[in-house]
Parts: sequence; structure tokens; C-alpha cells
Amino acid sequence: MLIFLVRRVLAGVGVLVALCVLAFTLLYLGAGDTARTMLGPNAAQEIVDRKTAELGLDRPLVVQLGDWAVHAVQGDLGRSWFSGELVTDALLSRVPVTLSLTIGAVLLSGILAVVLGALAAGRGGAVDRVIQVATIVGSAIPGFLVALLLTVAFAINLRLFPATGYIRPEDSIPGWLSTITLPIVALAIGATASVAQQVRGSMVDALQQDYVRTLHARGLPASRVVYRHVLRNAAGPALTVLGLQFVVLFGGAVIVEQVFSLPGLGQRAVAATAQGDVPIVMGLVIVTAVLVVVVNLAVDLLQAWLNPKVRLS
Repeated sequence: MLIFLVRRVLAGVGVLVALCVLAFTLLYLGAGDTARTMLGPNAAQEIVDRKTAELGLDRPLVVQLGDWAVHAVQGDLGRSWFSGELVTDALLSRVPVTLSLTIGAVLLSGILAVVLGALAAGRGGAVDRVIQVATIVGSAIPGFLVALLLTVAFAINLRLFPATGYIRPEDSIPGWLSTITLPIVALAIGATASVAQQVRGSMVDALQQDYVRTLHARGLPASRVVYRHVLRNAAGPALTVLGLQFVVLFGGAVIVEQVFSLPGLGQRAVAATAQGDVPIVMGLVIVTAVLVVVVNLAVDLLQAWLNPKVRLS
């Protein structure tokens, strides 16, 4: 198990390094005349040249990348080119908002997907058909449209939740829950549909295995066979899909945060991209990449725990 863990960690670090190098290269090659953009078209060329040197953009790309990497390893991601704010401060204050939405949506979609997938595979017939139709419809509706519909129905018409705004958990737990409930539901619907289909397919295949017939022959209750034995053996593919959905949901949170006016990474990402604020964008790349690597590692460990054969693959 230790060798398995080390291999996965090294693979994750390799992916993180490769992604940072690629993102840095593309961002700085596409940055254009950043100093001119910051100072305006009427600024004197001397002032523009001085600003370019101040930002370090007059140095070769390899030197810039090496300097950035040395500071990044030490936790220094630089400062925003436009606001002068530390990148770590700008992002760390927003990560909890986006992460709470994503984790909440993953947990909700995972629970609903297991319930729906198990019902569809275990009951079959009309129940199976209804759930399949519901999951197809759920996966086809865009997340931003779901967010808008939820806002109109539950925030504007019924007034059960606030339409916009965010309350921090340290200020009020009930208030925090009220501000993130609709965004989490909006994110979770599409993910639930995708994972439920995978759970159903895996369980249908597992129910046809010989060991299931043996368990039934031994007189075990059908519910115990399905939820204790079949579901565990079918959980591997579903976990993989759920791990992929984390990445999708993290990206989808950018749009949902705009709809509900939440101070997460989404707002900062849109503003930094529009301005061409490369240090902020690179910080967003690193945060996203680290989260993806950690989630994939967690999924791999769960897979290895559920199925020891994975450790040998």
C-alpha cells in the first residue's frame, strides 16, 4: 500500500509541475504589452519600459519561470499586477467559498446518486425507467439555468432562501447554510445524474455475477445483498466518475457564483482574466491543480481500499 501511495503522489507532483510550466508559458507568451495595458495608450514609452522592467517582463521567459518557481515553492505567488495585493491573500480568502460549494455538491450528488442508482438497479421495471429519464434530463440542463430556476422559485417567489449574497460561517451558521444551499443544489443536479447512471450500470453488471446468486442461495436478505455486497463492488467506477465530477463542479462553481453573487474564486477568476492579471491567474491554476491532484489521490486510495487489485495495477 505504501508503494502504491508513493507512486500516486509522485504522479500527482509530476502533473502539477507540467501544468504549471505549460500555464506559465502560455500566459506570459499571450500577455502582450502588459505594461502598456496597465498605464494606458497615452503613457510615455520610457514609463512603459520602466514598468516592464519593474514587472520583470524584460527578462527571458526561462529566467522568469525559474524565478517564479523558486518563490512559488516557498509559498510566495507574487502580487497582483493591478491591485498590488498578495496573490495568496487574494485567493485564500475566496477558496473556502468555492470549496464549500464544491464539496457540498459532491457529497449531495454522491448520496443521491447511490440512492437513485441502487433503486434503479434493484427495483427495475417502471422505477428504473423513470430514474433513467430523470437522470438524462438532469444531465442535459445547464448548471446556470438550474441556478436561475432555483433562484426564481425558492428565492424570489417562495422567499425561502436569499437570492444573492454570502454570510460567512463564523458570523452565522444558519445564515451561511441559507446562502449556499441553492448554489449547492444547482451544482449537484447535473453531477447526480451522471454518477447515478454509472452506479446503476455497475450494479446491474454486479447483480449478474455468480457470487450474488450464491449469496441469495444462502438465504441472505435481498437488501443486504444489494447494499452491503453489490454496492461495494460496484462503487469503484462510481468513485472514479465522482472524482471527475469534482473537477467539473469546481469549474461550474465559477458560473454559479456569478449567478448568486458569491465572493468565491469565480468572481476573481473572471476579473483577473479580463484584466490579464497573470499572477492571479497563475495562482488560480495552482489552487485548482492542487485540489484536483488531492481529490484524485483520495479517489485512488478509496479504490485501493475497496478493491485490493487496484494496488497491483
